[in-house]
Amino acid sequence: MLTQNLGYPRIGGQRQLKKACEQYWAGKIGFAALSHIAEKIKVENWQTQLDAGIDLIPCNDFSLYDQTLDTSLLLGAIPQRYQAVLSQSGDNREVDLYFAMARGYQKNGLDITAMEMTKWLDTNYHYIVPEFKADQQFRISNENIFNEYTKAIQVVGQKAKPVLIGPVSYLLLGKEKEEGFERIDLIKNLVPVYVEIIDRLGKLGAEWVQLDEPTLALDLSKKEKEAFEFAYRSIAEQVSGVKLLVATYFEALLDNTRLAVGLPVHALHVDLVRAPEQLDEVLALVPDQLMLSVGVVDGRNVWKNDYEKSLGLINRAVKKLGADRLIIAPSCSLLHSPIDLDLETELDPEIKNWMAFARQKLAEVSDLRQIAEGNNTLLEANKKAIASRRSSEKVHKQVVKDRVAAISEAGATRMSAFPVRQQIQRERFNLPSFPTTTIGSFPQTDDIRQLRAKFKKGDLTVEQYEQSIEQATIDAIRWQEEIGIDVLVHGEFERNDMVEYFGEQLEGFLFTKNGWVQSYGSRCVKPPVIYGDVSRPEDMTVRWSTFAAAQTDKPMKGMLTGPVTILQWSFVRDDQPREVTTNQIALAIHDEVLALEKAGIGIIQIDEAAIREGLPLRKSKRPYYLDWAVRAFRITASGVEDRTQIHTHMCYSEFNDIIEHIAAMDADVITIETSRSQMELLQAFAHFEYPNEIGPGVYDIHSPRVPTTDEMTSLLAKAAGLLPAQNLWVNPDCGLKTRKWPETKAALENMVAAARQAREQIETASII
Repeated sequence: MLTQNLGYPRIGGQRQLKKACEQYWAGKIGFAALSHIAEKIKVENWQTQLDAGIDLIPCNDFSLYDQTLDTSLLLGAIPQRYQAVLSQSGDNREVDLYFAMARGYQKNGLDITAMEMTKWLDTNYHYIVPEFKADQQFRISNENIFNEYTKAIQVVGQKAKPVLIGPVSYLLLGKEKEEGFERIDLIKNLVPVYVEIIDRLGKLGAEWVQLDEPTLALDLSKKEKEAFEFAYRSIAEQVSGVKLLVATYFEALLDNTRLAVGLPVHALHVDLVRAPEQLDEVLALVPDQLMLSVGVVDGRNVWKNDYEKSLGLINRAVKKLGADRLIIAPSCSLLHSPIDLDLETELDPEIKNWMAFARQKLAEVSDLRQIAEGNNTLLEANKKAIASRRSSEKVHKQVVKDRVAAISEAGATRMSAFPVRQQIQRERFNLPSFPTTTIGSFPQTDDIRQLRAKFKKGDLTVEQYEQSIEQATIDAIRWQEEIGIDVLVHGEFERNDMVEYFGEQLEGFLFTKNGWVQSYGSRCVKPPVIYGDVSRPEDMTVRWSTFAAAQTDKPMKGMLTGPVTILQWSFVRDDQPREVTTNQIALAIHDEVLALEKAGIGIIQIDEAAIREGLPLRKSKRPYYLDWAVRAFRITASGVEDRTQIHTHMCYSEFNDIIEHIAAMDADVITIETSRSQMELLQAFAHFEYPNEIGPGVYDIHSPRVPTTDEMTSLLAKAAGLLPAQNLWVNPDCGLKTRKWPETKAALENMVAAARQAREQIETASII
């Protein structure tokens, strides 16, 4: 039997790519230096997989920013507004075009917004959303995929396997940018370009080509299913000499099983970590000529594989297909995993023995093949590690389990309905119309990061560290007062990450030194690992929130991260239901909310940026998830007085299909990302007649460009045309941690000016 990998982390073991990209954007290095670093990472990745004994090694899974954006560039799907970038002088115009599409462009007299960004299915990875017109044409517009394959075969030979997003998923994950057509209808324009690409790869020597079609695991319309049949029939009829492997992941194929196994390809990959139950149906329908790739090693979590469990699946497949038609693989690309557990030298040895990162997962794939072929030594060592975790007292805390079991409906409800609370809160805070605020964090400068690093190393005393953080907080408060922001934040200078900060103070979490994963572009996160039952031993944010509140007469928000977001952005336990872990976290955040209220904090934000991210991909599975996710949020906010205003924040989410559940969260104020979509996301709230207050983002914080006052005023006018103006807040799309101070100050000054203009327009309209 063969082994394969679907994709490998591209940031580098020490986040070399992140640092190089940011240096390039800042003008500190040229493109040649950036390319050199990127090429070195690629070669290291290929060699690592070769050394691990992987038979089919991915190439073209690397990207300077995002693989979906790379695909748009490859296919010539470049929105017209970016053509002006190519007219600029210089040797790196195509690179400037690439990063302009990802980040926006604001120089040389041009001011161009970035393309929309959203989550890759149910992960925390963000991709650049392709844009399509009714007359969209496609063509091969760069040579990167061919150049990379040529380089890969120099390292790994015929084991190199080019990877592409499949044609149907590429269309379905994009967006129509004009009315009157469906993007899936573009499949007939798109497929000939895929035929040309695959044919060229074959002529270069490629034996296998992997086409990622994760949308095969979604609910598909009749037309979308027909698009799959058309696309792969056309490719099969026009390309010979290349074996196609279609990869699905993150969910079972379910009603698409017959469609998937019937595609005229050489191999089909299925995710048996997320959906092991689908194996029997797949095996019952798989035709004689099709090879099956079984994803049995979890590509999205950090836990060591249970070899006995995986072998049960492998042996069932071998019994039906024979070993020569089976490929063993991770469940999905290892992009979603940290790179190398061997870099972690300070973890508890017992817990470390339960874990595996990307490099170790490659070894697990190879181990499983060896065990299937009779190497029982590897199996026995694995059994001991799995048994150790199941019985460890570090994992299980009965007092936590009992508290979760005792949660009642009363423990998940506010005292009064929103209209009552709204009137009480308006009298308490006396805010103007279109009140301004930010989402929480301010730029984490090099000075702040170095300060925190010195403190962790013991180079600073607690007093020295806290004095510096206090000064940074005071400076941020004074500046917010100066420009006229209505509801202030303390800036979160003491926090490393919105999840990591809380996990460090909760029991049941551990932290790595180098467990970075890519979130988007150069943005990397180091998710906590939830290994045991979760509880809150002491206050987590009260000290800094009360200090900040004491520095101003304006309202100061207390800033917390919600339970679902902490769950989604951590590596979570796989030995109990996710909702159980979420409720444990919810109770911990509930205790912190009450502590903040008791300390005099009147506005408390509980971010649930990831609540939609956790939404099951299949509609039939969503009600159950939404019920427990919404209930967890309500647990955090229950028990507070009506006069305490609860905010929440969500970013990069399509809300149409969950709007009633967002309303059921019953937050007094919700802030959301809307600027890249030009307030398009507000349509769902308007149609639903969302009753509570809302802050649609008017400033895209994922781009370095500074929006003008008029631009933001126009967005507010759109919002006021959709929702009651008296319920609207004014804020950026998300936190400002990743931005620089000059652009942040300029953008927020423009935002405050836009709010003032909006107030004047409303007042003028009222007079008229």
